[in-house]
Amino acid sequence: MGQAAAGGHGEPAPDDVDLDAWYRLPPVAAGKAHVRSNFVSSLDGAAEVDGRSGALGGSADRRVFRTLRWLADVVLVGAGTAVAEDYGPVIVPPQRREQRLAAGQAPVPPVAVISGSLRLDPSARLFGADVRPLVLTCRAAPADRYRELAAVADMLVCGDETVDPAAALHALAERGLGRVLCEGGPSLHAALAGAGLLDELCLTLAPLLVGPDRIRIVGGHRWPMPVTMALGHVLEEDGSLFLRYLRR
Repeated sequence: MGQAAAGGHGEPAPDDVDLDAWYRLPPVAAGKAHVRSNFVSSLDGAAEVDGRSGALGGSADRRVFRTLRWLADVVLVGAGTAVAEDYGPVIVPPQRREQRLAAGQAPVPPVAVISGSLRLDPSARLFGADVRPLVLTCRAAPADRYRELAAVADMLVCGDETVDPAAALHALAERGLGRVLCEGGPSLHAALAGAGLLDELCLTLAPLLVGPDRIRIVGGHRWPMPVTMALGHVLEEDGSLFLRYLRR
């Protein structure tokens, strides 16, 4: 994997580049949240091929994906993405669990799913994990579904008619889960970024053109104005670019 500092021309780097150093997170004050998103996109802006993101990423993308999860306190995902991608628990190897414990983190970050309708299957593999997932929902959610999911997940009410992203982040931070990794989907990503709640974007740019009529990394209603980001770093391997952008 090659490297280039922001504004630099790049230079060779060892294959075992220290991803922890490149993606290190800043300290987060108690009760506050730092939100990082992670997406992969084709050159023409597609975030999926046949509804799945896996076809866009290679081995280097998977290494970054794992590192970002291991650095996070919690993995945040929308219900649609959790179902489409068949989410399971975060896998953390023993050595990495020890490192997390030494850093004051739980050995394994939980997965937090945002869902207002609670159309989630309590028998899905996500809910059979040793680490109990969280479901962030709203007061208008169906009561029967709420009771059913409460048996397999920690339920957090974060809004009245819909889930309020700011309230969801506050609820996570109050539980000591301040370093939030958002993995999508596009609607959740757009809601966070459009509300000024996204602190950084980690984007893998795959050397592929996949054609029109594809889902992008943001979706939903048009924003009143663009969100400006500053380039933090660029890494490269096999033609893929690994970009880290920070909110200005």
